[in-house]
Amino acid sequence: MSEKKLVRVAIALVWMGSRLLITRRPRGAHLAELWEFPGGKIEQNESVEAAAEREVLEEVGLTVRARSQRPSIEHSYSDRDVVLYPVNCEWLRGAPELKGVADARWVLPSELLGYEFPAANRELITELAAATDRGQP
Repeated sequence: MSEKKLVRVAIALVWMGSRLLITRRPRGAHLAELWEFPGGKIEQNESVEAAAEREVLEEVGLTVRARSQRPSIEHSYSDRDVVLYPVNCEWLRGAPELKGVADARWVLPSELLGYEFPAANRELITELAAATDRGQP
């Protein structure tokens, strides 16, 4: 990683059966209009799991439970370095509300390659899409 601003981000892989929740970034945001998994910056003294659960509630109004953490992902953009902490989460209740996102959809892992995600997510998307559509790993 370089001397650029470092951003630590929890991303929630929200599973409802065999489907994953994806959201679209709003216009005017960093990486605007790309698809992503809900998530955001990890606050000081906050666990990755707690950040993932909080961000899902803030962005789409769903209650989820963090189940397991996947390996972190480091990526350099032109203006910042990011470390993504993917967390498998179980959907508990609620229907997606567009609170901090432009759109939200439940998709099968095999459908992920049909959506444009930020470059930092490329390896994770490929890994998830290659898995069968049987639900959370």
